[in-house]
This record gives sequence, C-alpha cells and structure tokens, in this order.
Amino acid sequence: MPPAKARILVVEDDPAILNGLLDVLVFNGYDVEGAADGRDGLQTALDEAFDLVILDVMLPSLDGFSICRRIREHKPAQGILMLTAKGAEDDVVTGFQAGADDYVSKPFSLRELLVRVEALLRRAGKLAGQADIRHRGIHFRGKTLEAASGETITSLTRREMDIIAYLHHHQDRIVSKKELLTDVWHYADADIETRTVDIHMLKLRKKIAQLIGDRPFIQTVRGEGYRLEKDG
Repeated sequence: MPPAKARILVVEDDPAILNGLLDVLVFNGYDVEGAADGRDGLQTALDEAFDLVILDVMLPSLDGFSICRRIREHKPAQGILMLTAKGAEDDVVTGFQAGADDYVSKPFSLRELLVRVEALLRRAGKLAGQADIRHRGIHFRGKTLEAASGETITSLTRREMDIIAYLHHHQDRIVSKKELLTDVWHYADADIETRTVDIHMLKLRKKIAQLIGDRPFIQTVRGEGYRLEKDG
C-alpha cells in the first residue's frame, strides 16, 4: 500500500496524460496536484512541499531538465521522477545529470509508473548514505555528497553515494543488479526492465576517473553484478 496521502506534483503539458496520471495516482491513494506549464510547475514545486515531483522533459516556457536542476538547487532531498521519450537515452542521461532520481520512458505502463513512484516514496523516508568512506585513495563524504582525492573534489548525487555506501558495506562479495534495485532503489518488483543501474554506474565511474584516473575501482563481474576493487 502507498504511504497515506503522500503528496505528488505532476508537471505535464499533454492534457490527456496529465489528467490520466492525476486520476490514477488519486485512485491509488495519493494527494496530487498538476501543472501544465514549466514555470508554473517549478514555482509550485518550490513553494509547496511534495514527497515526489513527476516531470515531463518537453514543457512550455521551461523544460523539465531546467526545472529539475532548479529544484535540486533549492531542495536537495526532493524526490524527482522524469518522463522521457521512448528510446531517447540522451534524455535519460541528461535527466540523471540534472539530478533526477529515476525515469520512465513514454509510452509507459501504469504498472511500471506505479512501481517507480512507490520505490521513490519508500526511499523518501530513508537517509541517503551518510557514511564517511575512504577507499582506494578516495574520500566519500555522505553528509556533503562529495568525493575527494587530494585537492580534487567532485560532487555526488544521493543515489551515487548510496551505491558507494552499499558496495562498501558488502565489499567482501559480488552485489547483483537485482539486489541494488531492491536495496538501493527500493523497487518492490526488482525484475522490472530498467537500465538505470547501468547508467548510474557509468556516471559514477566517470566521476571516479576524474579523481584517480584509470585505476580500477568498481569491478563488473559479467552476469553476476558489481563489487569494489580491494583497497590497498
């Protein structure tokens, strides 16, 4: 069952999709509000308190990526789910770079959307990885969402810190993609098809490479999952 009256803002300019989403979310027990214009949606997101914001990419007056960045600047802990065009992987990557927590590609099934919504809302009550971790020359700071090596510092998203914290806690073994979806993304149905883990790993590895170059850090074990390279 979804959390009692969790508040969700849907920013979508297609009337049929917007009204359909509002109806489905209300039916499933959520308190929802809608906006069809980008600037109106941003103002509403900043002025009011929501457990989750669902953002379309293409919006009049202000696009979803810009809205996502502005929300993230003012409300770092805000849950954000982006709606992207089917097969538009660039939109997915850009959305994650802007600070989105997850995405759903149009056209989407209602089951898939609700799985993502419920996962993000379950996570909303949990702290991001707050650990202070040192591994292979990198200092990961969970409270400030930064990673540093010497004088070089890069920012992390909450999800990236959660991934590092989880892999570090289980560094003695391989962690499967399904386990990450269950324990880091909090998906109730971890068998749902998604490339979100792959995309986050790609982004995280690029940030780590900025700090320590080509030294191995996160190992991919083909067909099994991921694990941190041993320290030292």
